[in-house]
Amino acid sequence: MIFNIEVNNKVIKARKGDTILETLRRNGITVPTLCNMENFTPTGACRICVVEIEGHDELVPSCSHQVDEWMKIHTHSPKVIRARRTIIELLLSSHPDDCLYCIRNKNCELQSLAEEMGIRERRLPIVKSNLKKDPSSAAIVRDPDKCILCGRCVRMCKEKIGISTFDFIGKGMNTLVGTTFNNQLNISNCVTCGQCIMVCPTGALHEKDNISQVQEALQNPEKYPVVQISPTVSVSLAEEFNIKSGKEMDGMLVATLRKIGFKKIFKTAFAADMMVLQIVDELVSRIENNHTLPMFSGDCPAFIKFMEEYHPDMLHHISVCKSPQQIMGSLIKHHFSRQYKIKTESIHSVSLMPCTAKKFEAQREENTHKGIQDVDTVLTTRELARLIRLYGLDIQQAAPELADSPFGIRSSAGKIFGASGGVAEAVYRTLYHRLTGKNLLNFKITQFRSNKNIKELHTKIGKIKIGVAAVNGLANAREIIGQIKAGRNDLQFIEVLACPGGCISGGGQPITKNKEAVKARLKTLYDIDEKESIKVSYKNPAVKELLEKYGGKENDSFREKFQTTYFKRDVLL
Repeated sequence: MIFNIEVNNKVIKARKGDTILETLRRNGITVPTLCNMENFTPTGACRICVVEIEGHDELVPSCSHQVDEWMKIHTHSPKVIRARRTIIELLLSSHPDDCLYCIRNKNCELQSLAEEMGIRERRLPIVKSNLKKDPSSAAIVRDPDKCILCGRCVRMCKEKIGISTFDFIGKGMNTLVGTTFNNQLNISNCVTCGQCIMVCPTGALHEKDNISQVQEALQNPEKYPVVQISPTVSVSLAEEFNIKSGKEMDGMLVATLRKIGFKKIFKTAFAADMMVLQIVDELVSRIENNHTLPMFSGDCPAFIKFMEEYHPDMLHHISVCKSPQQIMGSLIKHHFSRQYKIKTESIHSVSLMPCTAKKFEAQREENTHKGIQDVDTVLTTRELARLIRLYGLDIQQAAPELADSPFGIRSSAGKIFGASGGVAEAVYRTLYHRLTGKNLLNFKITQFRSNKNIKELHTKIGKIKIGVAAVNGLANAREIIGQIKAGRNDLQFIEVLACPGGCISGGGQPITKNKEAVKARLKTLYDIDEKESIKVSYKNPAVKELLEKYGGKENDSFREKFQTTYFKRDVLL
């Protein structure tokens, strides 16, 4: 039902059942919020979104109050502005005054609202909490002093990720957001996906900054710094420099990294092609020998940790193939080093990722050999942008350059790994060829390109029935795992990515509320796939050459370097 309401003395259309905030946004009227998140049930906790309704004595939160016919609303009346200013001033009274040093400076919602409200001085007495910072996690730093109790991290972790690492602890003035028993993150059930960072309005949660490690390696004459670029980073980095969202920065990024001082620059998508071939080999073996099915992909470290914590009885369902990051790390430390006669301990291997969980993955014991990590340092997209600024380089002025051989060649199948459904699509393209000896007539598989949280393709390849699924968000992974435990058996391969939408929305990506920016990243990945000629992993010439030379069955030691193991993790739930 559509009816009229009056907002700021102008008549606009409203729909029955919508909240005031939804109606205002649909009509291009901005009302500030701190606790509200789109597609989540409103809580009205922060009260920043209050509006004045004629006939009501009190201000009402627009995020949780439904519209009524001919309601008369004032969104920026003197009474409303005073209330919002007071709320912000109360938040600032207990907030640290370290904006100059804060990782979220100039990208902090509290800071922006204070500026919007014209708050230029502290009128209320300072109330300091002096809570300890928690740097214990390999990926995420928690600074409770900067928490404004909006609850966004709590809801994201519980409802979208399905983990519930955070919750409200204590009462009244002693309320805070923390883990179970307020323990450190490293002994909590956190899977380090970083989605809490993406919704945090302040610097209360942020990635662990590893830029200094990279600087030391670049400045150390005894070190040989090498870097790999995730296929997703190059289509999201533009936003950090106010360049059009989705612009492919690959060539310019390669040139910029060379100027910074990296000796060799490789593409993680090369390793993604390697992973596809290894996964298809393993999957076909499982199908032919009637071994454990369905097989899950193992490229998302947050999903792996989730399975180790919550479903250790299903670890044998996960592919033993390492993630592209770790395959490339192994290639650099154990193949490239020998080929170029560089001491393994001299190489400092850096990985540029859209993901905070990759920091955790790099330091897993299985990815360390004789005390040396295959990947020494992982930088998120945000850290990469800070590194480039630190060196005073203008990435837009860099003439595009090619990555280094042999690990600089990729197929477009390796490029689309960053999208939810990309791994499943890449695997299916190669699986079809492996089982039939023929190429697909149409490489675009629309079933994996929808906006669904669980995408499925059911078909026949020859005489074999094949079911492939792609799942994003661990809460959705719980659903399909429950179905499998209940007896579902029509799926052979399942891709799982912890972050909603996949790696394009990873916990290390540019922090933005602009959904169009994320859509632009996705579109660019698929545009690249559409335009390029090598669309399947088995046609990557560099991968073919490497596997033909070293990857035969007689050379098990080479192939074993790309395999890993998993184990049960006991955590406080």
